Amino acid sequence: MGATGAAEPLRSVLWVKQQRCAVSLEPARALLRWWRSPGPGAGAPGADACSVPVSEIIAVEETDVHGKHHSSGKWQKMEKPYAFTVHCVKRARRHRWKWAQVTFWCPEEQLCHLWLQTLREMLEKLTSRPKHLLVFINPFGGKGQGKRIYERKVAPLFTLASITTDIIVTEHANQAKETLYEINMEKYDGIVCVGGDGMFSEVLHGLIGRTQRSAGVDQNHPRAVLVPSSLRIGIIPAGSTDCVCYSTVGTSDAETSALHIVVGDSLAMDVSSVHHNSTLLRYSVSLLGYGFYGDIIKDSEKKRWLGLARYDFSGLKTFLSHHCYEGTVSFLPAQHTVGSPRDGKPCRAGCFVCRQSRQQLEDEQKKALYGLEAAEDVEEWQVVCGKFLAINATNMSCACRRSPRGLSPAAHLGDGSSDLILIRKCSRFNFLRFLIRHTNQQDQFDFTFVEVYRVKKFQFTSKHVEDEDSDLKEGGKKRFGHICSSHPSCCCAVSSSSWNCDGEVLHSPAIEVRVHCQLVRLFARGIEETEKPDSHS
Repeated sequence: MGATGAAEPLRSVLWVKQQRCAVSLEPARALLRWWRSPGPGAGAPGADACSVPVSEIIAVEETDVHGKHHSSGKWQKMEKPYAFTVHCVKRARRHRWKWAQVTFWCPEEQLCHLWLQTLREMLEKLTSRPKHLLVFINPFGGKGQGKRIYERKVAPLFTLASITTDIIVTEHANQAKETLYEINMEKYDGIVCVGGDGMFSEVLHGLIGRTQRSAGVDQNHPRAVLVPSSLRIGIIPAGSTDCVCYSTVGTSDAETSALHIVVGDSLAMDVSSVHHNSTLLRYSVSLLGYGFYGDIIKDSEKKRWLGLARYDFSGLKTFLSHHCYEGTVSFLPAQHTVGSPRDGKPCRAGCFVCRQSRQQLEDEQKKALYGLEAAEDVEEWQVVCGKFLAINATNMSCACRRSPRGLSPAAHLGDGSSDLILIRKCSRFNFLRFLIRHTNQQDQFDFTFVEVYRVKKFQFTSKHVEDEDSDLKEGGKKRFGHICSSHPSCCCAVSSSSWNCDGEVLHSPAIEVRVHCQLVRLFARGIEETEKPDSHS
């Protein structure tokens, strides 16, 4: 089978683990298969047939057979055996991928070379695979294991896949972001960050910011149409929660993430821009939380010396203080989405909801462009006022080890919307019931004091800010702290909270948030639906 017969299936009888097997490579299906064939001829594949998609083959190497033991009865017919090894992905439990090897023994050198050449030619055609990557390693994040994790679990796989890298071990906060603004990006196929969600956020801000600057887009304009970057981001989890990795791959396992990068997976993801008074504050991909989650992150910042325990300590303290905050939430419902926060359909690899929602959003935008439908100015905003224990907006499920289904189990990664969750003032006991639901299979929105909306934009203003505005309008009259005899003292002790934006504190109590559909791409494929451990190693 030469260059002209590239589309023809290749089939041979080879030996795998000292068993005679029929091995086939079908270019049309891009599939390598093998099955036991003890008798003459290849025979038909049975239920025990093994297969690997070519897209999940990492590399193919000629195997050094010298010194290998092949003198048993099975090998007596092969005076000079030749072999090649296929390095590939093997699926394990809980969405983890493992590096596996399968060695095929050939009776002739020419046949061995034919298989090697054919497989390598097919791998060469996989243009989505990265060749040269820029790697940022945070040596301080999580348990300080970033460098060790990269050297032990990731670097060997990159070497095997012939991926070259430029590595920067960061020495201070925002170094990755600053570097991405300065360096020549054209020589890279992607950016890899080794660390936690904070490290990913740095790379995200650097990549989006650099892309907008190059395109002449003003990020500070709340209605600016942002330009997607051509580079993908790979996440090697080495943090404390690794929420983004968990929600996009299904596990926070470094080897799994490295393999997704190697095979060149691509997953488009929404990003929210957070503005205050026509100034960009931050971008968010996972959680924007005011009230409960905002108070936790603000309090935990003062307790960094406690390590990871600071989150538990601050969480308990915040729960016991039970502050609620008054304000106004205005939002624009996401009419274009084909899903809803309570439909029980989680985002999975090849997600239909993300694909369809993006298409409908593009159709909506085209109509607005040609004036066929109302533009954003006259779209119907909804307004909710009241006292809230928490206001959460999630662009993804926000799943992690402690909360396997996350804050919004049916949130989608690339549907151009965010799930806005409003937890109104309620008793401490009821709030505890709500929090416990995040750790089990029950519907966490099934409470009278919880409201959830799928939105493409929202704004929030705390009562504190509204009062200040009305003071100005009233000619600067002095106001005194109000005393509430009918409410628990804890609810009025603090006038405003902070926002938790992907683990960072935002002090502005008045914000404007907009979802940008599929603005960035990751080296991931989404969480796979079926977990069927392979049997080929």
